Amino acid sequence: MEKIADEVYLLDGRPKYAYNAYLVGDVLVDSGSRWAARRILRQLAGRRVRSHVVTHAHPDHQGSSHVVCERLGLSLACGAADADALEHGTLAEAAPDHPVVRWQLKHWAGPPHPVDRRLREGDEVAGFEVLETPGHTHGSISLWRESDRLLIVGDVLNRRPKVLGGEIGEAPPGFCLDPQRNRASIRRLAALEPRVVCFGHGRPLHGAGHVQEFASTLRE
Repeated sequence: MEKIADEVYLLDGRPKYAYNAYLVGDVLVDSGSRWAARRILRQLAGRRVRSHVVTHAHPDHQGSSHVVCERLGLSLACGAADADALEHGTLAEAAPDHPVVRWQLKHWAGPPHPVDRRLREGDEVAGFEVLETPGHTHGSISLWRESDRLLIVGDVLNRRPKVLGGEIGEAPPGFCLDPQRNRASIRRLAALEPRVVCFGHGRPLHGAGHVQEFASTLRE
């Protein structure tokens, strides 16, 4: 695991930084595809983990959630508007109809799992505040810790690989239910002036001003 900040660790992924999961205190945030379960369980062995949060109901974030929750006896939480998709396995309702998305749903999605906690604006998770940041999915959430201005954004934003420049970006329209609403969420996050940003896809970013600079380039 890679330590990002106090009580925040990035689990090793394959490929590295491509499909991120985090250990935040005693909470696992996201779980990659269904093929990531053994790798996640191996890294969590011997650690105290009590619950699991999924930032949004896409197969590259919930794929191993059922297996990990069952093996470790974890409660599952997600944004209230995505909870039915996780519980009933209707992830297609949380994603645009795109050929790549259809492939991911077929090959990466995990089984449905009961949601114990439907997260809403202002709820608390491991010392972080839950922010409702819809657009990528209707129930997308971000996690914000004001004390060190650390932000976990799921797929509201992403970061390109270092070999491609490492810039911040947004999901292409074919992978985002409501791009305009997602941009509104990006602007909201930029206003927080985060100093550390942890993405669902891409290397964590340290330093102030990056999200604000990107948000300033967005069209309405």
